[in-house]
Amino acid sequence: MSAAPHPFTLRQLQYVVAVAQELSFRRAAARCHVSQPSLSAQLAQVEGSLGVRLFERAYKRVLVTAAGRDLVERAKRLLLEADEMVYAAQRVADPLSGTIRLGVIPTIAPYLLPSVTAALRRKLPGLRIAWAEDKTDALVQKLGAGEIEGAVVALEADLGEVAREIVAPDPFVLVTRPEHALAARRGPVTEAELRGEELLLLDEGHCFRDQALEACGTARVREGEFRATSLSTLVQMVAGGAGITLIPALAVDAEARRARLHVRPLAGRAAHRTIAVIWRKGSALEPALREIAAVLRAAYPATETKNGMPARRAARKVREKPFAVR
Repeated sequence: MSAAPHPFTLRQLQYVVAVAQELSFRRAAARCHVSQPSLSAQLAQVEGSLGVRLFERAYKRVLVTAAGRDLVERAKRLLLEADEMVYAAQRVADPLSGTIRLGVIPTIAPYLLPSVTAALRRKLPGLRIAWAEDKTDALVQKLGAGEIEGAVVALEADLGEVAREIVAPDPFVLVTRPEHALAARRGPVTEAELRGEELLLLDEGHCFRDQALEACGTARVREGEFRATSLSTLVQMVAGGAGITLIPALAVDAEARRARLHVRPLAGRAAHRTIAVIWRKGSALEPALREIAAVLRAAYPATETKNGMPARRAARKVREKPFAVR
């Protein structure tokens, strides 16, 4: 490792990344809380020191150069490592203190967070969690960019290379109006029963949409023309007679029972998702994130899995088996 001084500072790299993400010197300067002339001067110094032009400046337009794209990605990685160093130092004295930014997907947030917030405050009083709700793809991007330290998601989604701690399995259930033909039967719903039914689904981009379709297997259900942005809307559409839908068991108390709809468990090995806390591999915050996952697991709402086993007990069984994150 060279002992020679580097031709740039971490602060200058923050300016570089900000301009690359905002594609605007004005917005980047506002984001970094500096004047635009100061930011421009610092960027010019970095480009001069490296001998590489990072940005093309045109009238009201900023583009990252071909050479700049690789260097910007390297700058992001260096800043992430610097953040991890700060986190590691802060956690030496007390690993369960400070603020952690966590993402959570919309099909989990309103059903899990109200049940676990008090437990998190009680068990981890020195830790402040700043929650951010977003879709899985967006949270994975934010995690990789260092905008959040972890996320509560379903492991069945495409998450890339992440570390994880399982919270609980979350079975899928079928929701229908009480007078629907599928409500007259008992026991888990089979693929044969679903064949030809019109199924209401979430809009594109929600991982639960793909998981619901996979849970239907070869049933060849018909997708309803209406695409919802939330489970609440799906359930209200079912209540209005627009079709049937699948929701996670975690949402049953808040949605289906409130609307007085009929609920049946779903048969099949794919008829569930696995809720977990994920984070970047090698993160200095791993001990705190594992503690958070443990609190979520202990305070998880008392839903039932398809075989009647309480979700918290089922989660322990899932943790004992290896799980491949795809």
